[in-house]
Parts: sequence; structure tokens; C-alpha cells
Amino acid sequence: MDKILLIEDEVLILRMYEKIFSYEGFTVITSENGIDGMEKAKAEKPSLILLDIMMPKMDGLRVLESLKQDPETRDIPVVILTNLSSDVVIKDAFSKGAAGYLVKSEIINDKIVEEVKQYIKQ
Repeated sequence: MDKILLIEDEVLILRMYEKIFSYEGFTVITSENGIDGMEKAKAEKPSLILLDIMMPKMDGLRVLESLKQDPETRDIPVVILTNLSSDVVIKDAFSKGAAGYLVKSEIINDKIVEEVKQYIKQ
């Protein structure tokens, strides 16, 4: 099955999504901050990265920008997974190379797996 890198600073949310995707057969790599997440993206070459925006050390939009500028990681689809639903932030994420944008409070856990599978197929 595919490998997913989940970059999320809130440990409870990180563990919840880790369990959901592991149960569905995905290999899940986790990171609690953007800097570590970028290192893991290079080392692990996941099929997809789920990335929070609001994080310490380096916010998700800066991580996204760095991933898309690096030849080793630029082809990995990055889906933003956040609670920010402002049109400005969404447009900014897509302009920086996001493959998708999911709002945590608007997506049911069962549906997130289906959404991720669609992004991996693209």
C-alpha cells in the first residue's frame, strides 16, 4: 500500500489520523513540525504528504513552498489538512503547489481516506 507522510503539530490529531490511515493499510510516517517533515519527505519519498498549516518552527505554507522547490520532493503531491478555511489561505496554498486542501472540521474521518486515495491516483 502507499506511504503517507503526515505533518501535524497537535499530537492527538496526529495519532488519530495515523490510526485511521494505518487501519486502511497505508504506511504512515509522522512528523510534529515542518523542518523534520521536510527531512522525512526526502528520506522516505512518500506517495503523498498531508500537511497542517499552523505549526511551530516553520508554518505549513513555507514547508509546502520548500518541498515544491526541491527537486527531490517537488513531484510528491501535498494535500493541506487544516482548520483554516479562508479563501485567501486556500488560494495561497494552491498557488504554492498544493494538490488539494481539506478542512479538518468539514471532513468526516471515513471520507478523508477516500479523498487521499483520489489524490494519490492523480
